[in-house]
Amino acid sequence: MPCATELDNKTKTAKKITRKSLKGKEPKGLDVIIQTPNGEMELLDVWITYKCEPTVEFRNVIMEQYLQVVRYTAERVHTKLPSEVDVDDLYSAGLFGLMQAIDAYDLTLGYKFETYCSQRIRGAIYDELRAMDWVPRLVRSRTSKVERARKSIEMTTGLKATDEQIIEQLEVDTAEYEKIDRDSRPIMMTSLNRKAYDSDSSKEVQEIDVIRDQRQENPVTELQKRDLQLLLTKGLTRAERMIVVLYYYEEMTMKEIGSTLDLSESRVSQMHSSILARLKSQMQPRPDEF
Repeated sequence: MPCATELDNKTKTAKKITRKSLKGKEPKGLDVIIQTPNGEMELLDVWITYKCEPTVEFRNVIMEQYLQVVRYTAERVHTKLPSEVDVDDLYSAGLFGLMQAIDAYDLTLGYKFETYCSQRIRGAIYDELRAMDWVPRLVRSRTSKVERARKSIEMTTGLKATDEQIIEQLEVDTAEYEKIDRDSRPIMMTSLNRKAYDSDSSKEVQEIDVIRDQRQENPVTELQKRDLQLLLTKGLTRAERMIVVLYYYEEMTMKEIGSTLDLSESRVSQMHSSILARLKSQMQPRPDEF
């Protein structure tokens, strides 16, 4: 078994050979002096030492020099993601990409390490995001295809794309399109502690503070409207029911209702008055129910 002195001599010889092979094509940006476990060394010498003797200590020294690349890449990717994704999780994933880049980097090619490692770091972050996503990649891909078709139709026609136009553009049947549309709306998780919106004061407004969704209709109100509609139209003829629905729910004019039902405007107005009189007589004895 060779002694420690022999191993040290072999390492020094390997460093000299590597130095000689790099003559004229040393990677740029490796001429800085840094602190290592063996004292101050040039960064290029640290690389050569690590490639000859891969140790955790020298790898950590190299990683410290490129942590800002990991932070910058993680923050750039985070700007395009929902606020539920933590930038520190992306940073941690990027560190693994940096370690892989250090092990795979070839000094003799003469390329800047920052250029090489940024791609490996970005790839590691994307791999972590795919692992965090519970929606299959095929579903994401098909959803993106639907969105591209929708945007293409709207840019061409200047109008909102209909389902029929999207089906025709994608060349799929109705059942397949409904499946794609259903899969594109998976159940999502959100943090109640995330920032909801900016407030005038220094206090941040969180989701838990405004948990009521003002954009959605109250389901109780919707049920009440539906029950009231059934009650009002109960016992009416088809034409009378259509007049009530079109006038009070669709907000159409008497003239428009007449055109729809092939009746004159005066006849629609007469039937409307008759319906109101009947409904009034039916509802007056039941005030407690309303």
